[in-house]
Amino acid sequence: MTQKIGVLCNHTKQNAIEVASRIVHAVQQCGGLVYTDPRCATSLGREELAMNPEQFADHVDVLFVLGGDGTLLGAARQFSCYEIPMIGINIGHLGFLSEADPGDLEKAVSRVLKGDYTLERRMMIETKVWRDGQYVHKGVGLNDAGIGKGALGRMIGVRVAVDQEVYEEFTGDGLIVSTPTGSTAYSLSCGGPIVLPHLQVILITPICPHKLVARPCVIDANQRVSVTVFANHNDFGLTVDGQVGFALMSGDRIDITRASCDTVLVRLHDQSFFSILQSKLRGD
Repeated sequence: MTQKIGVLCNHTKQNAIEVASRIVHAVQQCGGLVYTDPRCATSLGREELAMNPEQFADHVDVLFVLGGDGTLLGAARQFSCYEIPMIGINIGHLGFLSEADPGDLEKAVSRVLKGDYTLERRMMIETKVWRDGQYVHKGVGLNDAGIGKGALGRMIGVRVAVDQEVYEEFTGDGLIVSTPTGSTAYSLSCGGPIVLPHLQVILITPICPHKLVARPCVIDANQRVSVTVFANHNDFGLTVDGQVGFALMSGDRIDITRASCDTVLVRLHDQSFFSILQSKLRGD
């Protein structure tokens, strides 16, 4: 049985503290232990619950992440090497990755404490940037790595290789390399395919290529994508999950591979991926 719960809040969300308070109450009513990030504990007036997020891995069985998809993406990167089971509570906009809403919060807490849930593993990607033969940046992401132009809108040249074999070269706005989880994010908006989250693949999606035959591609998750960028300017960069950025220079090579760790999500419902897709993305 799950007995120790962590709570991580996105404090920019208006009702985050109210939702956190309900989780704390529900967990303690069921006899469980609960810890929150220090800022949340202070806002609740419950400093005895405070725990630095870096300690969650050693002390909690399941982490409740309060926010939207962006909050869960950040938590996935932050705890990537620990593989803590996480459940998203949607107090954001879309909530595609979330498992519960504030309306069914107490039921969700009860089921988690009873161990009445399943775990779903989502593959992540790792990015490494090489410049003049030197490794200069590294990151992990749950959704995607985007290589794109900057504010001035000048095109960049992109050469894409898979396992050292050139797949495509084009000029355009950039390129997205995504996981199956990220297939319904930025990649989808750029014409990439929807991929079921349990598949072990990597997606390559050009962004506005100035070439008729530069098309999206799906490769095995164990293959390596190498992207070399060229431009007569330096107004472009790498962004992981739309949240972490790194300025690139012409000639940089970005290697993207499957990460050694996964994100582990708590699932309470038997709702199919396609029904979630329809309810979240149909645009009603």
